[in-house]
Amino acid sequence: MAGGQAHSAARPETMTTLEIRKTYKMYVGGAFVRSESGRSEAALDRRGQHLANVCRGSRKDVRDAVLQARAAQGKWAGASGYLRGQILYRMAEMLEGRSEPMAALLRRTSGATPARARREVRTAIDRIVHYAGWADKYPALLSSVNPVASAYFDFSLPEPTGVVGVVVPEAPGLLGLVSDVLPVIVSGNTAVVLVSERDPLPALEWAEVLATSDLPGGVVNLLSGHREELVPHLARHMDVNALSLAGLSPELDRMARQDAAVNVKRTPRIAATDATAPAAQGLHRIRAFVEIKTTWHPVGW
Repeated sequence: MAGGQAHSAARPETMTTLEIRKTYKMYVGGAFVRSESGRSEAALDRRGQHLANVCRGSRKDVRDAVLQARAAQGKWAGASGYLRGQILYRMAEMLEGRSEPMAALLRRTSGATPARARREVRTAIDRIVHYAGWADKYPALLSSVNPVASAYFDFSLPEPTGVVGVVVPEAPGLLGLVSDVLPVIVSGNTAVVLVSERDPLPALEWAEVLATSDLPGGVVNLLSGHREELVPHLARHMDVNALSLAGLSPELDRMARQDAAVNVKRTPRIAATDATAPAAQGLHRIRAFVEIKTTWHPVGW
């Protein structure tokens, strides 16, 4: 270049960005909370890479969740079956609105193919709708007028058990969770849920569905952490009325059932089955967590 020095073309600067990994909080009393211990640990994707962080719950977190579940149980049980059903329908709508991000998360955490991940989300939505439909119908099928050779009517009616500790299967991360939690809460129980230890992210992502639905805070409480550490505290808690146990080692399952005897918790044995099978849903799952109350009423008095 005449009269001066040629300038080299400007080179674009290489930009580096810092990846911010999400920290999934637990869901207790309708709020997202960290563990009171301050502990957290890495959640890995299917390749063993650091995908996100999850809180590691403690005994105090179990106690706090039970308090929230107990506080919510009376009002939830007092709601009509129709209202509970409408709230569960809304939950299904909110999950459907997040179906693509949820399927993408399932692909990253479990290694599912795109078709399989979408199918799991679709089945989970359908399962919530299934139990929403039962909300105002199961009492008619579990109730009876008993024949009595006396001047009395004798009625048997289902009532919710109360606060239920739920340990969900390790897999599938979303469908296994929905299949075990929905039959517990549809009848008016509240739940303290220990999510999958191996694949906790779908459950903690589902918490965001719960938070944006009409489900009252405290009805479902989700805790992440180590099962060997948390299950004994849940099983021994005197204000927990029943346990739903899945995905535990035979030894931990046996110990939990022994601990449950301290206040005679209901601990039904529900046969393990494929989460996509017809037997994974239905009235028998609801029946496991209701009590049958029998009352007598005089005729013509």
